[in-house]
Amino acid sequence: MASVLQEDPILLRNFKGHKDAVTCVAFNPTTKALATSSLDRFLMIWNLRPNSRAFRFMGHVEGVTCVQFSPDGHLLASAAQDRTARLWIPCIHGESTPLKGHTAPVRSVNFSHDSQFLVTASNDKSVKVWSVYRQNILFTLSQHTHWVSCAKYSPDGRLIISCSEDKTVKVWDIRNKTCIDSIIDHDGFTNYVDFSPDGTCIACAGSDHTVKIWDIRINKLLQQHRVHRAGVNYASFHPSGNYLITASNDGTLKIMDLLGGRLLYTLHGHKGPVLSAAFSKGGETFASGGTDAQVLLWKTNFDAFECRKVLKKHMQRTRIVDPPHLLDIYPRSPHRHDAKSQSIEIDPSYDVTDMQTFDPVVIDITSSSSLMSPIKTKAQLDPHALSSPTVSKRRLEGENRQILPFADEPGTMDEPVGISPVMTNALEHIIEQLDILTLTISILEQRLTLTEDKLKECLENQEKLLLSIHQ
Repeated sequence: MASVLQEDPILLRNFKGHKDAVTCVAFNPTTKALATSSLDRFLMIWNLRPNSRAFRFMGHVEGVTCVQFSPDGHLLASAAQDRTARLWIPCIHGESTPLKGHTAPVRSVNFSHDSQFLVTASNDKSVKVWSVYRQNILFTLSQHTHWVSCAKYSPDGRLIISCSEDKTVKVWDIRNKTCIDSIIDHDGFTNYVDFSPDGTCIACAGSDHTVKIWDIRINKLLQQHRVHRAGVNYASFHPSGNYLITASNDGTLKIMDLLGGRLLYTLHGHKGPVLSAAFSKGGETFASGGTDAQVLLWKTNFDAFECRKVLKKHMQRTRIVDPPHLLDIYPRSPHRHDAKSQSIEIDPSYDVTDMQTFDPVVIDITSSSSLMSPIKTKAQLDPHALSSPTVSKRRLEGENRQILPFADEPGTMDEPVGISPVMTNALEHIIEQLDILTLTISILEQRLTLTEDKLKECLENQEKLLLSIHQ
């Protein structure tokens, strides 16, 4: 497929609200909001509509290293240096649940494609897989011998890829919980890995200033790009799979054409190392964050028409009933290795005439113990309550959907909402009572199930007894 360039990327706006380095940026599935994490211990959700409020979430006690929306958009996950990951319901209550199990700072979080599982990577040399609804560890992958900086699910959910400072990138089979391949790089270690949209290749951002594209079906290096002058912190595929964006300590973003094997753009704008970059779900925009505490939002502009075609093809591949495994996946077209050093330099300080956009109003949301008490109470009363479909679905689709800061309803963030304290207290009381009723129904359902099982056991014993008497 030939690549047709239309326009160069442009900087749309910058977001200022963090007080320390921005470690990760992540779009929500509807591309109406952007979540960011920072070493200032906060998460922030920025509404991408103009003149909208931003929300600052407080819960971690040390720097936050990673953030991601679940594919269904109902939850937010974060990793932090306080040795915990957290699951957030992104609502005005800031409700969150800590996931405790690692013994060192947690470096990354990543949801499975069905939003049911979460994988975390940590400096304790382990990769852990969690159940989202039960909030417990399902299993641990522990063959790395040094800090694990990143772990991600494959698009079909059958593999996990992880990279470590032990200079290896490991491919794990979820079903067998075993390492089925190990990519060894003697020149440096990988800071970040990302799956291509079709799941056949991975991109590795290296400390040795390189970006490498590997075909994980045959453990073969397809492309190696040395386009940065310092370590590469992040590498992320465009949703079409035809482009790659990288972020580096040299203060630049690079966009590469993978079909042509060449560097397309060098983007300036951050004052210092760039720590993360990510495309939106459709690829129309991308965002970046760095040590200058800035978040930059860019418009992609290139390959818009072809991207829609390729996206449609990838969606068909990832929704099949029984996804293909490594050697079953259709081979990609060959890549050319003759990378060209020529690229278009884009510096917003020269190309953009007006960078003085108004900073959004930031609303602080504290995840206090009182706000988190419903989650803790349920876990204490009934360890299976959170895994109940009734509880989970109501919590995610009922009360919280109406108060998401990036909801579809007009006026959710654009217009000030004047609710009296009396009304707020009454609504909170109603929600608490609904939580109690839901929990009660869940317990009654479980007791009914136990009674049915006991009755079934009694009937079976009676049948055996009658049979014995007859004989």
